Amino acid sequence: MEENTQTPVNTNKKEKKVTFGKIMLASGVGTLIVMILIGLFKLMLLFGIIGSVNSTSGSQVALTSDSFLKIDLTKYYTERNLDEMSALLMGDKGTGFRDVIRSITKAADDSKIKGIYLYMGSGCSLSWGKSEELRHALALFSASEKPILAYADNYSQQGYFIASVADSIYLNPSGMLEFRGIGAEVMFYKELLDKLEVKMNLVRPKSNSFKSAGETYTMNHLSDANKLQLREYINGIWSYVVDQIAEARDIPVEVLQKGADNLDLVMPADALNGKMIDRLCFENDVKVAMKEQYGAKQTVPVEEYAQSLIRNGKSKNKIAIIYAEGDVITGSGNNIAVYSDKITKALDDAAKDNNIKAIVLRVNSPGGAVTASEIMTDAVRRAKAQKPVIVSMSDVAASAGYEISCNADYIIAEPTTITGSIGVFAAIPEIGGTLRRYLGITTDTVNTNANATSLGILRPMSPRSMELMQRNVEEFYTVFVDRVAKGRGLDNNFVDSIARGRVWTGREALKLGLVDALGGLDDAVIIAAERAGVSDYQEVDYPADEGLLATFQNRKASTEQFSAKASANDVVRAPFAGDGVWVPGEVMKETLKRITDSRELQARVEFFIITE
Repeated sequence: MEENTQTPVNTNKKEKKVTFGKIMLASGVGTLIVMILIGLFKLMLLFGIIGSVNSTSGSQVALTSDSFLKIDLTKYYTERNLDEMSALLMGDKGTGFRDVIRSITKAADDSKIKGIYLYMGSGCSLSWGKSEELRHALALFSASEKPILAYADNYSQQGYFIASVADSIYLNPSGMLEFRGIGAEVMFYKELLDKLEVKMNLVRPKSNSFKSAGETYTMNHLSDANKLQLREYINGIWSYVVDQIAEARDIPVEVLQKGADNLDLVMPADALNGKMIDRLCFENDVKVAMKEQYGAKQTVPVEEYAQSLIRNGKSKNKIAIIYAEGDVITGSGNNIAVYSDKITKALDDAAKDNNIKAIVLRVNSPGGAVTASEIMTDAVRRAKAQKPVIVSMSDVAASAGYEISCNADYIIAEPTTITGSIGVFAAIPEIGGTLRRYLGITTDTVNTNANATSLGILRPMSPRSMELMQRNVEEFYTVFVDRVAKGRGLDNNFVDSIARGRVWTGREALKLGLVDALGGLDDAVIIAAERAGVSDYQEVDYPADEGLLATFQNRKASTEQFSAKASANDVVRAPFAGDGVWVPGEVMKETLKRITDSRELQARVEFFIITE
């Protein structure tokens, strides 16, 4: 039915005035309510009403005597405690891996803690580097003559590696022990890109045959160089793991290797007969054993026990621990990544603070943007000029992650740490054919100069632009090698011979002079204190948690800035995100820009799957 257009003019104006008035009133009331709610929320943040997740941090946990410290390894532990905002949003107390290690050390001397219970459920979330560090801490705890009990419904290989130091290892009667060796599985996208008519230009130094990250876009199989390095470093990790298990369980290495080859130790009965485990039972049976054999009255989660750790002491001497975890990225941000601005500020602040006597840089990064790693490498050298800087490598400290480490005074890595990968590459896509074939989009150009658009992604690179990019990667590789040579006191030619993008384990890196010792973060802190000449000190984590209110305000400002740039209706479908997943267009544009920006060189170790 058509709208009646004969409505008297005066009546229509009156209705419009009434409607407009209602809208204005409703908008005003709504805005007032929102402002009041935001104000109340800020007050609650300010006075810690909502921030109660961490409110007990630093207080003593009410422990009864005869308690077992429970470490749930099905949980994922970041390097350091979550900030207050992340802990609030995740509903977690935010206990980091560092505090797990600190808790084990404290529990050894705590008369109320009678032992440690390792719970692994259906799998362990730790990778090889952290597994080794945790296992070492547990081995030191054993010197207190307190028992360690381990239980799992299914043991992953990392989980069993940790559990092998336990006094008693329990397995669900219907479970499984995954003991089959390590395999590397690499996914290649060339044929997919060919179907989409996307051409990927891989530019890397001519000598960097081991720098294989970009090969996933240009090949459909492992290159000979990549296959060689993969084989050597997974064999290195596995041989170390088998040696450690053999010693802990008093089982010959040959028996373990044969068991892995033939899957002879996987099934519960076989694992029991092979002396890999001590008993087939359910978790409740473990709890009964705790009580009857060891007199345990309760188990205390490590997350709660960690709250009793002393955060601040009377000593004015501080050892700063700066955490660099994630991809190396230029700028600053709130997510888990190695943001150049944040790490640089942390290094500068710690270097200027007279109470900070030494700095420990904890690196867990596969690398990333060259410009970001250069900025942080320079900051490390500035800090080193003022006080000792010690690097502790976690699971991986490779490529750009190694560059920011190599100029420290001393470097410690785990035997299973993935490091090295001294090299660089650029992967530049060409998507003009994709747009034309699938979307009917064509482009044309008007240039002031011959190569004005030659580094874009819509058309083939010109010979001159390809020559320029090749020169770019070659020159930075020379810079990278020189950074390592000067930082490690090695000859440039020797560094080049072991670089070329090749990945090494911590054990091999020690032999090559890329690291100074094998060990964990505790060892790094001790060496830092020795170098600083202090025996009484406190640890201070950097970058400092800015607090719940400041984080909220910063994120609010970021949200307002984003809202000013992009409409709420400006959305696109996120590729690979699953059906029905949509994201703001501005976010997608920034993501695609990061992926396709041809001007940003990458110093990154290859991502691949190591089967557990």
